[in-house]
Order: sequence, then C-alpha cells, then structure tokens
Amino acid sequence: MNSNAMAENWIDTKTAAALTGYNIKYLRQLAHKGRIEARKPAGRDWLVSLSSLLAYKCQMDRLGTEKHNPWRDDLGDQEHGRPRE
Repeated sequence: MNSNAMAENWIDTKTAAALTGYNIKYLRQLAHKGRIEARKPAGRDWLVSLSSLLAYKCQMDRLGTEKHNPWRDDLGDQEHGRPRE
C-alpha cells in the first residue's frame, strides 16, 4: 500500500480484517453493498476507509443481536431490510 493511501486513512482488506475480526470476503461484500466506504484502485485489492469501517463496526456492536432483525427501524431509513406492511 502506498503512503498516500495511508495518509488518507485507507487500509487494505487484510488490515481491516485483522482490526475488526471480519472475514475479507465479508468486507468486500460490505463494500459492494455500500455499507462501508471502499475503493478498488487497481487489480484485485480493495482499500477501505478506516473511519467508515470503524463506524460500521461500532454500529453493529451497539445493535448486538438486534442487527439480525430485518424489520428494525434504521433499515427502513436506509432502504434496506424488509418492507413493513
């Protein structure tokens, strides 16, 4: 990783996985879904925004088991989850 990416608080997925305990494939999935800010500058390697990743991790830790509820209120605001009838 180059020093410019480090200066902007971008980390590679291997570092992100070590920091959060998330699997690298899961981090890529979060990036594809727009749940964390990430970019793919060249090749197959992804760079993840450290602040975005930590914010997501904090939110998931705060939610606890409620994060598995597809009807929770914050998902409707983000246009995710299941629609309420």
